[in-house]
Amino acid sequence: MFGEKSFGAVLRGLRQRGRLTMEELSEASGVSVRAIGDMERGRSRVPQRRTVVALAEGLGLEDAEREALLAAARAPRPTRAVAVAGTAVPPRSVGDFTGREPELALLREAADRSRAGGAVSVWVVSGPPGCGKTTLALKAAADLAEEFPDGCFVVDLHGVEGPVDTGEALLKLLKALGVSDGRLAREDAQGRAGLLRALLGDRRCLVVLDNARDEGQVRELLPAGGRSLVLVTSRRPLTGLEDVDRLALREMARDEAVHLLRRILGEERADAEAEAVGRVVELCGRLPLALRVAGNWLTVRSGWTVGHLVRRLADEERRLGALAAGDVRVEAAFELSYRQLTAQAARMLRLLSLVPGPDMTAAYGAALTATGVFDAEDVLEELVEAGLLQATFTGRYQLHDLLRLFARARLSREEEPGEREAADDRLRAWLLETAVLAGRWYKPEHGAPSESWQGLTPLESAEEARAWLQSEAPSWLAALRGAAHRGEHTQVVETAHAMEWFCDLWVYWGHWPEVFWLAAESAAALDDPYMRAFHLNCYSWALNTCERRFREAVEWADEALEHARRAQDVHQQTSALMLGASAHFQLGEAQAVADRSLASVRLSEDTGHYEVWPQATRLYGTSLRLLGRADEALTQHQRVITFLDAPDCPVSGHVADIFRTHATQALGVDYAALGQWREAADHFRRAQAESSRIGISHREAEQLLHLAEALIELGETEEARYCLHQVLALGDAADDKELKAAQKLLDTLPAE
Repeated sequence: MFGEKSFGAVLRGLRQRGRLTMEELSEASGVSVRAIGDMERGRSRVPQRRTVVALAEGLGLEDAEREALLAAARAPRPTRAVAVAGTAVPPRSVGDFTGREPELALLREAADRSRAGGAVSVWVVSGPPGCGKTTLALKAAADLAEEFPDGCFVVDLHGVEGPVDTGEALLKLLKALGVSDGRLAREDAQGRAGLLRALLGDRRCLVVLDNARDEGQVRELLPAGGRSLVLVTSRRPLTGLEDVDRLALREMARDEAVHLLRRILGEERADAEAEAVGRVVELCGRLPLALRVAGNWLTVRSGWTVGHLVRRLADEERRLGALAAGDVRVEAAFELSYRQLTAQAARMLRLLSLVPGPDMTAAYGAALTATGVFDAEDVLEELVEAGLLQATFTGRYQLHDLLRLFARARLSREEEPGEREAADDRLRAWLLETAVLAGRWYKPEHGAPSESWQGLTPLESAEEARAWLQSEAPSWLAALRGAAHRGEHTQVVETAHAMEWFCDLWVYWGHWPEVFWLAAESAAALDDPYMRAFHLNCYSWALNTCERRFREAVEWADEALEHARRAQDVHQQTSALMLGASAHFQLGEAQAVADRSLASVRLSEDTGHYEVWPQATRLYGTSLRLLGRADEALTQHQRVITFLDAPDCPVSGHVADIFRTHATQALGVDYAALGQWREAADHFRRAQAESSRIGISHREAEQLLHLAEALIELGETEEARYCLHQVLALGDAADDKELKAAQKLLDTLPAE
């Protein structure tokens, strides 16, 4: 009836047709003069149904015209994609936007919740430079625009460089919302902020406050409630803002990053060099900005292969420089944030590039800067606030790979060589000193650090020591390599020496052969026959137990024996004989096991050195069982238990616990060989419980598998099935051999 006219135009026409002034229509309908004026000029949101009905009654409309007026009120107003505060970019989606589905889903849910009104609906989208915060916000605005009939607005606050004054952003937002110049002139700064809150609370708008510098820049631009949705993007998490939801962006998932690069390059070109595309993704750290720069670089240079870019990016010294396309440079994005840091934080960022591991704790910062942990933590948190460092829920910090390269370049430019070396030395010394003290928790002659030790990391229990050694393994291993490279041989052998018994708790780490080989080489450089024998023995153990290189393990045990004899050290001689026997056992050479283990036993007994005697005696008993003499094997293994139970036993603590577990398991195998399945099952249960207590998971797998076999012989199938499932649940903590055997045995059991 009223065509395409807006509700305000229709209302004004009907009022004029009825020859009514605004005051007269107000009196007839009960709707205020101000509200009628705002509706007619299109400066307020469309009224609710009851308001339209009251206006229709005041105008004296017939039913048909009243319904037409209601229809005009229901007609959606055109969405205003208004760019303010200096930006010329409307809220539109990036054409090849890829991934971020979980994040977009969160913002869609936020839009749905905002429709109900009442609660504050403000989201802070934060993250490091180049992670795609603005792109995500613009994509969300484009997708959600139709749900916000009172307009979508984008404000670029230029927070990183040349930040927009809050008052200026406030003024332009109010103008975009339709507030007259006269009204704005009558309000001071506080009044304008209140007016914006009222408008956003009354209307249904979507506002993107892009690139905020800090909390103060956006606080007055946020509504107190209502049905609007505000998205704030910032490199900082803006932790000072209250009653807001937060979305922390990081690098893309690998499949998303590959998909993005494929879309930029085109499928045909990407498919031709799929492996190289994946490599570019990793070299770009899966950072959206870097991926776009790399993709654009290849698009312009259509004759260049993806492999050529891989070669350019593979050079760490040149990588950031290579990630530039036109006036877009990844390094420049980092530089803007770097300039805003305090001197302390900038120095900390530079020094963090020296951390060899993938992440770190505040103790690393303290070691690098020679400060206390709490002081370092305060500076690290400044870097988190600046978006240059990421904090995890585990209390650790992560530095993106490209930011690490940026920090390393600044370290070379801005720090004196002497200071760089001093910081590196402090970090390496701290890592290796802490590794030594943590490893010694498991050595009977050491245990806990002395009470006078004041470290950056608490090591108040064996459990804390183990947790530190495992969580910081990438870093202390890199420090050990660095010490070996620098010729710090005493530090290398001392560090590896401390791992003698801890290594048995983490058999499948994957680096024990390297650790003990580095130490053996350092011992050779020091011309220390004892340390050379010790570390070659440990190397033999690592080859045998960790890598199943049994023949090499025998050869290096023989080498260790020669050095032990040169050092006239009985302990290392008995160890070499025992370790050689252990490798022969894995090779199935029963007589060689018997000969070497018995030689170790006799040397121990003749000289009164019993440190290795329990293991050597256990192996000798095992060789007897392999030779068909299970009764004699049982006697030997019972001797080990009796030895360990003696009140004056020279072996104690963690080492005694390991020996007892091994001997108890061996007794179970002896009883199984004799067909005494109940006794076998009892010993396997006991050994598994002890292994679980002291944390040697690889032994648990063996013992559970043996227990399952014994239970099957006893006809106790269900418990056997449970044990086999326990083996499989150990996963990577178990050896593949036991996992495969457990699955194979499980498959033979009748269906449940």
